[in-house]
Amino acid sequence: MNINKPTLIIDKKKVCDNIKRMQSKLNASETVFRPHFKTHQLPEIGSLFRNYGIDKITVSSVSMAKMFANAGWNDITIAFPVNIREIDDINSLTENIKINLLVESIESLDFLSRHLINPVGIFIKIDTGYNRTGLVHDDPVIEKIVDYCSKCRQLSLHGFLTHAGHTYSAKGSAEILKIMETCKNILKDLKQKFIIDFPDISISYGDTPSCQIADDFKDLDEIRPGNFVYNDVMQYHIGSCSLDDIAVTVACPVVAKHLSRNEMVIYGGAVHLSKDRITADNDFNLYGYVVSYNDGGWSNPIPGAYLTSISQEHGVIKLPDSYIEEIAIGDIIGILPIHSCLTSNLLLNSYKIINQ
Repeated sequence: MNINKPTLIIDKKKVCDNIKRMQSKLNASETVFRPHFKTHQLPEIGSLFRNYGIDKITVSSVSMAKMFANAGWNDITIAFPVNIREIDDINSLTENIKINLLVESIESLDFLSRHLINPVGIFIKIDTGYNRTGLVHDDPVIEKIVDYCSKCRQLSLHGFLTHAGHTYSAKGSAEILKIMETCKNILKDLKQKFIIDFPDISISYGDTPSCQIADDFKDLDEIRPGNFVYNDVMQYHIGSCSLDDIAVTVACPVVAKHLSRNEMVIYGGAVHLSKDRITADNDFNLYGYVVSYNDGGWSNPIPGAYLTSISQEHGVIKLPDSYIEEIAIGDIIGILPIHSCLTSNLLLNSYKIINQ
């Protein structure tokens, strides 16, 4: 395998194992698995989900919805507050497939009601503690949106949707599951409030940490994890996956060595890996784990080696004495990414799938 620039290496077997593990946890409930495809953004990875009976997906943009619609997916939730400036593309999409949109304002609904050509499903975005976007559970706007949808033939109310992104900053499994329980109760209360008039109303929950740790989903109508398909160093540090569950690494050429500092420089920087990091004790910043790479896969992290800093194209790796002598300029080293969603997005035009 000829690698001459930063390249995302995707282990197909690990990807399939990750999908199978998540799907198997839902078999005991009637919870729908609607995975978020923003992590991989690749039709060939998306097609692997079909092998497990998955036919509904989540995306984060209209353009992503168009790409996966062209790949044959016909039930798609765009899990981002609707961008009314893309109404022409939304109308084009809804000619042939089922689309669900997110709203949190009457202004957006009013625009949709006047400009939609075809019916769409509507999820009301609920803020259950992440504080990024959405309505808090007792916001009176929720009732106004529900009422508005009931009077507009183009707007079919599907229910309430949340992203529990604050699990990413939790410390340990117990805190993650506590966040999940709080979010679930908020959504359940909202569903109960409107279910008499809307018997098919549903609640949709999504985040990888809690969905990987939890085993009980019976109170949720659907879950939408995305990061689980690849996993990453952040998920490992949170405790929601093992190192063996990380399905991607970034293969980077070594371009320089500085023996006096026990450092080497790789072609692989912020434009390939993002600037996501884990900050440990004493403000120690970690931008990725370092692994040995070969055409068949990669090793466990090299003890004492880590990606210590990145700039636009450069990555600086600290290495122990016992290892730096073994590395030559021109060799390929692997970096396990901190956040696989951003890394895979940056390398959509430079990837290879192994273990097929």
